[in-house]
Amino acid sequence: MRFTAEQRLDDGVLEREFTLGAIPGILWTPGFTPAPAPLILVGHPGGLRKMYPRLVARAQHSAAEGFAAATIELPWSGARPRSAAAEEARADLRRALEAGEPVDEIVDRLVLPLVGKAVPEWQAALSALLALPEIGGPVGYAGGVIAIGIRLAVVEPRISAALLFAGSFVPRALFDEARQVTIPLQVLLQWDDEGNDRRLALDLFDAFGSTEKTLHANMGGHTGVPWFEAEDGNRFFVRHLK
Repeated sequence: MRFTAEQRLDDGVLEREFTLGAIPGILWTPGFTPAPAPLILVGHPGGLRKMYPRLVARAQHSAAEGFAAATIELPWSGARPRSAAAEEARADLRRALEAGEPVDEIVDRLVLPLVGKAVPEWQAALSALLALPEIGGPVGYAGGVIAIGIRLAVVEPRISAALLFAGSFVPRALFDEARQVTIPLQVLLQWDDEGNDRRLALDLFDAFGSTEKTLHANMGGHTGVPWFEAEDGNRFFVRHLK
């Protein structure tokens, strides 16, 4: 891991950009706690620059509770090289949705390769972050793509709790993995999300194997998440990471 830039935000949070090999990322650490901080991995749908305003807001909310937060660029997004197969699958998915056609096979082509590449990258980033003296664990995962969160929750024992955003397509094969998830979960669902299959999201929540799982469903579209969900997410992680 190599830090490439840093700035101190108005609330004292230290923001540092880094690269892990060819993967860009950002780390935010609280400005007021001397102890090693627990870590929240901040998931997103790709494009660090495009997503930055939302990511930094989430990180600052977390830092206010003493958490460090970190994110990395997803494969085939932002400044990273594109995948012709992923671009073709996205175009096919748009056409199928507009025509009202089945999308399961297309979702598999789009999401499964992304999960297969992104999850090892997240694990490598986690190892590098936990090696820093200012990061002490435990670790949570928050955000989307929810399929990535499912796989991480199954294969990564260092993640103790997850706050998952139900707002992206999930291959049916990952329902079997969801049944293996046992860590505490909080799932956020926007009831009127125009790009999300509500029935699939509810079925997925039912499939999770965790004995402690909570569903937060709010009216509104994909970008209409109520402000109080940030506070609820902090309370969730305070319970399980501190």
